[in-house]
Amino acid sequence: MNIAIVCYPTFGGSGVLATELGKSLANKGHSIHFITYQQPVRLIEYQPNIFYHEVSVPPYPLFDYPPYEVALAGRMVDIIINHQIDVLHVHYAIPHASAAYLAQEIIFHKTKKLIPFITTLHGTDITLVGRDKTYEPVVTFSINKSNYITAVSYNLKAETLKHFEIEKEIEVIHNFIDIKRFHGHNCETLKSKIAQNNEKIILHASNFRKIKRIADVIYIFEKIQKTIPAKLLMVGDGPERNDAEILIRDLGLENHVLFLGKQESIEKIYSIADIFLLPSEYESFGLSALEAMAAETVVISSNAGGLSEVNIHGETGFLANVGDIAAMGQFAISVLENEKLLIQMKKQAYQQACKFDIHKIIPKYEALYNKLVLETK
Repeated sequence: MNIAIVCYPTFGGSGVLATELGKSLANKGHSIHFITYQQPVRLIEYQPNIFYHEVSVPPYPLFDYPPYEVALAGRMVDIIINHQIDVLHVHYAIPHASAAYLAQEIIFHKTKKLIPFITTLHGTDITLVGRDKTYEPVVTFSINKSNYITAVSYNLKAETLKHFEIEKEIEVIHNFIDIKRFHGHNCETLKSKIAQNNEKIILHASNFRKIKRIADVIYIFEKIQKTIPAKLLMVGDGPERNDAEILIRDLGLENHVLFLGKQESIEKIYSIADIFLLPSEYESFGLSALEAMAAETVVISSNAGGLSEVNIHGETGFLANVGDIAAMGQFAISVLENEKLLIQMKKQAYQQACKFDIHKIIPKYEALYNKLVLETK
């Protein structure tokens, strides 16, 4: 099957999922065509059956704001017609779903052939951006014009139905990971370099936006460090990093915290961590938490959004209300002080992560593609 995938090419969860989905489908013999404005960050080496098509927006003095959505729709039309695409899968509603609908209409006008498109909802396209009064009518319309709609968690499905007048069924297909990529790493040398005095390792990884509550990560770590010798690893980068560095200095924690920036091989860092902190304001799913669990790392997170569908309280880690730093700190201390409990919860975290292995999720998408192609013939 020839499948076109449209996504954001960045480190965000939607781009990661879309890229890994395409790579896995390509491994199964499908021809995958990525359409986006730059090569996806997870598409770092040549792989048979994968093709990348860049969307460029010609500069014109008339435009104060480059019309990316129009350029994207035009590129979709070109790729779909010239590469005999069977189905189009767009990730993140804005602006991909509306561009897909426009492309679908243009192609039908040209060829009388209906190319079905799936819209996968990922999170802030619904919970934040999509609710803006400027975008809401277009988001609602384009979602309803999708031939099929999926969401990455039951919570996101509920949020979508709550805030938008959706006329179609939304199927939940959870995010996934490749368990083999994250599990079984032996990185004792790396661990010994970071925790030279055998400290416990606490980890946070994100895009350092306000919604991630970076200050909470630091305050939780401060509580841990007062009781248990520990190091905090901060992976990623973003607008909150500068304030985070200032807060760490103000709290006198600069000798206990390492900023590692963006990391391609984060699985090795997950493998040396004891606790993964994710106190976010909202997570539609919590892909980073799942990655940590696959590496046998205990997760302590907020109970916001879809996190409770991933992190099971008292089994794989602990959940607390957003902003409850005291509870999260105490949960961390309680498990770090009990080595037997820590080992047990690490194993349970891995077992839970196995439920979301890519090989269990990909067939659901394949079945959906086949269904749509048959329905539109």
